[in-house]
Amino acid sequence: MKTSTAVAAAFAAAVALNAQPQKIESNDLPNPYRTVDDHFKLPGGRKWGAISAVDIDKDGRSIWIPERCGGNSNCPLNPSVDPILLFDASGKLVRSFGAGLIMAPHGIHVDHDGNVWVTDYQDNAPRGPRGERGPRGGPVGAAAGATKGHQIFKFSPEGKLLMTLGTAGGSNDGGYFYQPNDVLVAPNGDIFVSQGHGGGGRILKFDKTGKLIKEFDKNGSGEFNVPHALAMDSRGRLFVGDRANSRIQILDQDGTFIEEWKQFGRPSGLFIDRNDVLYVADSESDDARNPGFRRGIRVGSARDGKPAAFIPDPWGRDPRPATTSPEGIAADAAGNIYGVEVTETDVKMYVKK
Repeated sequence: MKTSTAVAAAFAAAVALNAQPQKIESNDLPNPYRTVDDHFKLPGGRKWGAISAVDIDKDGRSIWIPERCGGNSNCPLNPSVDPILLFDASGKLVRSFGAGLIMAPHGIHVDHDGNVWVTDYQDNAPRGPRGERGPRGGPVGAAAGATKGHQIFKFSPEGKLLMTLGTAGGSNDGGYFYQPNDVLVAPNGDIFVSQGHGGGGRILKFDKTGKLIKEFDKNGSGEFNVPHALAMDSRGRLFVGDRANSRIQILDQDGTFIEEWKQFGRPSGLFIDRNDVLYVADSESDDARNPGFRRGIRVGSARDGKPAAFIPDPWGRDPRPATTSPEGIAADAAGNIYGVEVTETDVKMYVKK
């Protein structure tokens, strides 16, 4: 009887210990950055829409920002508005392009030659009175009546369209794309595209001419679930922000699993600089989706996976939306961080204190 009581007590103690809130070390890291608001100047009368991506120009100083035409998916309603914007280091607009071509930019990548790649994750299918779309499986693409959207575009730095991947209007499961998230070009010219914004997901790999080489939706650690962001380190390892699984997956360029990191939170955005500093935007962690983790930006090493700094999400009101804090992230050659926000429709700059 005494033995049974002791076992029960030990079991209860173990349950109580496991029920304690998990201590997340990366929540308590120092914040060596100060926030700069309103650094970027839009043309008169224009306001920011939702922004989910940002990247740095080949010069290391200028900033590329894809913006959804003043709303979340407003570009089909504003065909004369350029969604792709280039700013110099002072925040002055240099040029813009993409009007009438891109329905809702989601990911952006500047390759080694300075060309600009953009993923378009929406379409121009007719909407109902409350903004709802028709059923998938239309004659052109993923939604009935869609004739634009769900493609990958490659532009010259001046805005000339150089290449298009995917079917205009989208393609169902047998083709590509439907809601592509991000794009990345390896040093040898191979193109990686992550897809799966609505759930599940896969990575598609193309050669530099746009020919599909292979695709992978599984690896040694299970299936992707919303592979929202891509980055590559100096060793050529592919980092995947496997957001709905609350982890970064690290793969080789053939899709072979290397390892996973959960210490950077629930990754919406990834950026790795030339020194292998890793910047991760966590815009979704909460008690339901990633218990214990706080939203914000984590900065660490892509070499050993150790977070070193944390910029907390400034959102302080309840109820808190599904996404707050930056969703896309990049850092210039001077180490200044740029975070772009979907819910807040804003761009913030973070500089060392």
